[in-house]
Amino acid sequence: MINPVEKVFVPDLNGTSTVDVVGILVELGDRVEKEDGLITLEGDKASMDIPSPFSGRIKDIKVKIGDKVKEGDEILTVEVQEKKKGKEFGKQIRGTLKNRQLEKKESREKSQTKEISLGSSENGSFNPAVVYAGPVVRRIAREFGVNLSDIKGTGKKGRVLREDLQKYIRQQLKKLKIFEEKRELLRSLGGSPFLVPHKIDFSKFGPIEKEALSKIKKVSGVNLARNWTTIPHVTQFGETDVTELEKFRQNYAEKNKIRLTLLAFVIKAVISTLKYLPCFNASLDSSGEYLILKRYFHIGVAVDTPKGLVVPVIRNADKKGLIELAKELDDISTKARTIGLSLYDMQGGCFSISSLGNIGGAFFTPIINAPEVAILGIAQMQWKSICSSDNSICCRARLMLPLSLSYDHRVVDGVDGARFIVYLSECLSDVRNLLL
Repeated sequence: MINPVEKVFVPDLNGTSTVDVVGILVELGDRVEKEDGLITLEGDKASMDIPSPFSGRIKDIKVKIGDKVKEGDEILTVEVQEKKKGKEFGKQIRGTLKNRQLEKKESREKSQTKEISLGSSENGSFNPAVVYAGPVVRRIAREFGVNLSDIKGTGKKGRVLREDLQKYIRQQLKKLKIFEEKRELLRSLGGSPFLVPHKIDFSKFGPIEKEALSKIKKVSGVNLARNWTTIPHVTQFGETDVTELEKFRQNYAEKNKIRLTLLAFVIKAVISTLKYLPCFNASLDSSGEYLILKRYFHIGVAVDTPKGLVVPVIRNADKKGLIELAKELDDISTKARTIGLSLYDMQGGCFSISSLGNIGGAFFTPIINAPEVAILGIAQMQWKSICSSDNSICCRARLMLPLSLSYDHRVVDGVDGARFIVYLSECLSDVRNLLL
C-alpha cells in the first residue's frame, strides 16, 4: 500500500502579508512525528515554528532560508501514515499560531539600536540589532529570565538555537552553584557570605596572568576570613629588652655547638605568662556560655613554606627544656617545608606565635587562630637608645624585641592584655626567669 503524500501550507498569519523563512528544521527523508517543528517563520511582530500535522517522512522541501512566503504557500510535502482532514489541520494551525505568538518588539527605534552581546566573539563580528530565535527558544529564555542578546547564536544569521540556550543556561547555573557553595562554606565556618569577590575583567586595564592558589592558601584564606570577621580583635603592642638574653643565647649555642633560636626562649616565656594569666590558655565553649580553661600547654608556631603558611603544634611544651624545644622547632619546620604536616600535627593548639624573624619590620596585627583566644607576633630585634628610668640623662644602646599581642575581646579585657605584655617582657628581659 502506497502511503499518501500530503502538502503543508503556510497557515493564517493573523494579518501579516509576508514572512521570512529563517529556519528549516528538517531534511529530506527525515522521520517526523505529529507536532514536530518543520520550518521557522519570522515576521515584523512574531515568529513561529510550523508544526507537522502528520507522522511520516519528509518527501520534498519547497522553500529555503531567506525566502519570503505568504499565507497558503506550499512549504513542503510529507509522506504520511495517517491522513488528517484539512479543516481539522487548519483549526490546529490557527490555534498553534495564537498560542505560540512571540512577544512584540518594544519599538522599531529600540530594535534598531545596537546592543552589545556578552556572548559575542572576540573580533566583535556578532553584534546584531535583532536576535533571531524560534518561539520555543524565546519561551524557555523568558522562563529562565535570559536575555537572548547575551548568547552568541550558532545558527544561520546568528540565530540562537535551543542548544545555544541550553549551553548558556548550564554555564550560568554552574557559576551560580560555585558562588552558592563558596557562600555556604563561609556561612558554615562563621564567615560573611559577602566575602566572595565580584568577578572583574582585569585584562581590560592591562596585561595579566593567572596563578592558581595552593590548597594551603585556599583553606587558610577561608579560616582567616572567618576568624577576622567573627572575633572582636584587639592588638596591643610593646617592646622588651633582650640584650642579655641574646648574649646568653649566642654564647650557649656556640659553646654547645647547637642551633638555638630566640623563638625557643619566647616559647618558654609565653608558657610562664599563660600560667600567670590562665584566661589566655582557654577557648570559648560553643554555646558562648562558658570559658574552657586548659591545663595543658600546646604551642602553635607559624612556619612559612613554599605553598603557604602553616601552624604546627608543639605539644606539652611546658615539659620541655630549651634544647628540646629548639630541636623540635627545627624538626617541625623542616617537615613542614619538605614532606608536609599531618592534620594531627596542626591540631590542639592553645596559643600561637607568629615570628617574622630577621625579615624586618616591627609591629603588625596577627589574626587569632580560633578556637584559641590570643596570638603573639614577634619581629626583628632592633638596637635602640634607651634612657634610664631614674630621669637621668644616661642612655644606653639596648636590643629591643617588638611584641604584638592580638586577643579575643570577648574573653580578654584590655587590662589583662597589658598585664600579658608586661609579664612577658619581664620574663624575656632576665634570662634567669626562664631557667627557674
